[in-house]
Amino acid sequence: MLDNCMLFTLSANKKLGESVASALGMKLSEASISRFPSGEIICEPCETVRDKDIYIIQSTCPPVNENLMEVLIFIDSLKRSSAREINVIIPYFGYARQDRKAKPRQPITAKLVADLFKIAGADRIVACDLHAPQIQGFFSCLVDELTAIPLFSSTILKDKKLNKENTVIVSPDNGGVNRARKVAERLNAPLAIIDKRRNSSNEPQVMNIIGHVDGKDCLLVDDMIDTAGSAVAAAEALVNAGAKSVRIVATHAVLSDPAYERLSNSKIDEIIVSDSIPLPDKFSTLNCKIVSLAPMLAAAIKRIQLGEALSVVYDMYRNN
Repeated sequence: MLDNCMLFTLSANKKLGESVASALGMKLSEASISRFPSGEIICEPCETVRDKDIYIIQSTCPPVNENLMEVLIFIDSLKRSSAREINVIIPYFGYARQDRKAKPRQPITAKLVADLFKIAGADRIVACDLHAPQIQGFFSCLVDELTAIPLFSSTILKDKKLNKENTVIVSPDNGGVNRARKVAERLNAPLAIIDKRRNSSNEPQVMNIIGHVDGKDCLLVDDMIDTAGSAVAAAEALVNAGAKSVRIVATHAVLSDPAYERLSNSKIDEIIVSDSIPLPDKFSTLNCKIVSLAPMLAAAIKRIQLGEALSVVYDMYRNN
């Protein structure tokens, strides 16, 4: 057990929090979470945190505003209870897609949320696969961004059904090329890119596929699946271009409606996601594989507490 630290998990990721605690050989500390009749949240530790190093696990996933307010209020309670250092583990950072002004008069909500964490009293944020790298710069506290790419790459390489020589890594759009390239390098596989545009109704349309996918087993790599419109459109375009199979790998399974209906009727053969967000029960009927972030998060917490380099957490996923 690590000295002088306490680990909490709030409402969003209880199962993941328990897995992280188990990997660390620690017991989760208890937090009291309740609501007033008006719906206001009150969240506080059930034991003293004075001079302790605190780690909180909480994704700001749906219901986004509830989970966000819950963790902000809990951070404030820890700060006012004389915690020594407050580290917030946010496997999925909500509002990340509002990272710029795409149109006049739009807010940059990702920056606002980053400010709220600092004002509440967070000393460090640990996130996983932020939607855009520049979000790290929105925070005025310490930020460590982890990536699930080594985890997914290791999982895929261990799949006995994988035909390495026939696999092509596919980026679903131009913005995800860097992420897909990292997977392609680890798998020593070629890369293809989908040129995606959005029509007047904001629906994704595939304009072109850059790369050779005919007769190939395609692996779509993205940071998240939300309504699955882009994923389904990309899979259909790949199959129409002659792809033998299509699988998708995404860190964050947001899966808002109508994702279930779209994926149920799609040409995607398998969906591989992390447990940064709890997978809704109905998706168990689909061919979904969940890969846990718990060992990586546990290793990160241990190294932060011991003052060691975080880059070493990926060593466990190196392939022989």
